[in-house]
Amino acid sequence: MKTSNSHEQQQQMKTRPGFIAALDQSGGSTPNALSLYGIKDNAWSNEDEMFAIVHQMRARLITSPSFTRERIIAAILFENTMDREIEGRPTADYLWDVKGIVPFLKVDKGLAPAQDGVQLMKPMPALAALLDKANEKRIFGTKMRSVIKEANGAGIKNVVSQQFEIARKILSAGLVPIVEPEVDIHCRDKANAETLLKEALLKELNELPGSQFVMLKLTLPEQDDFYVDCIRHPNVLRVVALSGGYTREQANDRLRRNHGLVASFSRALVEGLSARQSDAEFNAMLDKFIQSIFDASNT
Repeated sequence: MKTSNSHEQQQQMKTRPGFIAALDQSGGSTPNALSLYGIKDNAWSNEDEMFAIVHQMRARLITSPSFTRERIIAAILFENTMDREIEGRPTADYLWDVKGIVPFLKVDKGLAPAQDGVQLMKPMPALAALLDKANEKRIFGTKMRSVIKEANGAGIKNVVSQQFEIARKILSAGLVPIVEPEVDIHCRDKANAETLLKEALLKELNELPGSQFVMLKLTLPEQDDFYVDCIRHPNVLRVVALSGGYTREQANDRLRRNHGLVASFSRALVEGLSARQSDAEFNAMLDKFIQSIFDASNT
């Protein structure tokens, strides 16, 4: 079960310089993640073997001497990763006890078909049981993703409403939710979609009790410092940015111009790493990538 570490972890999430490593590719996105890492889909014959291989990749990242709390404050895990071990310890325990990195869990079950220019999250009938397990595994918080594809006011309101409805359940379970209403970087009217999104987010945030904290994970905006009102909101622990299809260089460039916003990158973190690299090559390259993201986050 969770312990008094929660207060220390909350302070780390609120104040410590650094960024979040998003290591939460699920079943649908895992083959692509492995392909980018240099492992093709003929390397496994079933889903269990695939998840074992991706766990090896994640364990290599997490155990790297470059992967430390000095620059990485938290990591987001997929349920399958949470259920496995690294060097004989449950993954979340290894992250916090060995590395000093706060563990989060992805809880959504993927996206529903597009409607009103957005993709809501699929139903989560087993959410209560998953939150119980997350507490048993000493997870600090959760993450859940929706996608906004058009500047459609009704659709965006539905996305934010669903996110906060589930966030309240997560808060009731004693966990800190990361609310992630991603704006697709290819959205034709991205700036307007972001205006509608911020308005809906602030409305929901203003309705939270003073004792409840959430985090926001948002697409890097078209207007610099656009989310400063969210960053300064008393109910927001931290606002983090997803890379969303931008290259690491593009994402870092945008991130530098958004003060107080820190990275929560997935693909942009591991872009260029390969299973074929020696440990020395892998660790040196990862160190360079982590430093570039840390520097861009620390503005």
